[in-house]
Amino acid sequence: MSDPRAFGPVRVALVGATGLIGRRVIEIASQTDDVRLVGIARREAPLPPGARMEMFVSDPSKWGEVLDAVRPRALICALGTTWKKAGRDEAAFRAVDQELVLATAEAAKRAGVPNMVVVSAAGANSRAKALYMRVKGETEEALSRIGFKRLDILHPGLLRGERVDDLRFAERAAIIAAPLIDPLLSGSWERFRSIDAELVAEAALGLALRRAGGRFTHDNEAMRRAAREWRKVAAGAGEAA
Repeated sequence: MSDPRAFGPVRVALVGATGLIGRRVIEIASQTDDVRLVGIARREAPLPPGARMEMFVSDPSKWGEVLDAVRPRALICALGTTWKKAGRDEAAFRAVDQELVLATAEAAKRAGVPNMVVVSAAGANSRAKALYMRVKGETEEALSRIGFKRLDILHPGLLRGERVDDLRFAERAAIIAAPLIDPLLSGSWERFRSIDAELVAEAALGLALRRAGGRFTHDNEAMRRAAREWRKVAAGAGEAA
């Protein structure tokens, strides 16, 4: 990966700033001068302590105007809801996990943003029987047709990390059991092993800085490699300072 410091701070837009991954992205980006983070959100929400970023709050229909004004080098999309939050309604679920993701991506492409990093899910498949995985897979296929110079799709397994004001009891139980369950997941099931949200956020930032074109899908191990590369960049920036 080329050193982004050779080009100065890279402006990166973030949507989904209030979620688990989004908050980790803010925390990590705020510790380096390599990235100038610009958050775009539907509503105001408390930022992590020490956050250094610009935050624009507007209706999603106006997000394209924000992207056109700030012209980021990359877009990180960590948008997502749950079946429960969507009222167990397919249309409401698709409105966030598919329609809003695609609308934001299309707005970014029109604004000239060359790179997009999107947090999807392990097991995403447009032909899956499970609605969650099917919607994620359909969304990935649609994103691939938008025409970004570089598209990075992250496929994390079970995310480990503390959520803010979002109690997911089944997920918490799975996280507690993860140290026992992870070693049992092998072969095609290995991709569902748990991964720390901080690693996913580091990978997202590192991938957002890459300049080589193409479409790439990253499983847990690939994200760990990208996170290690990001740490090298961040450590180098710290030494230079």
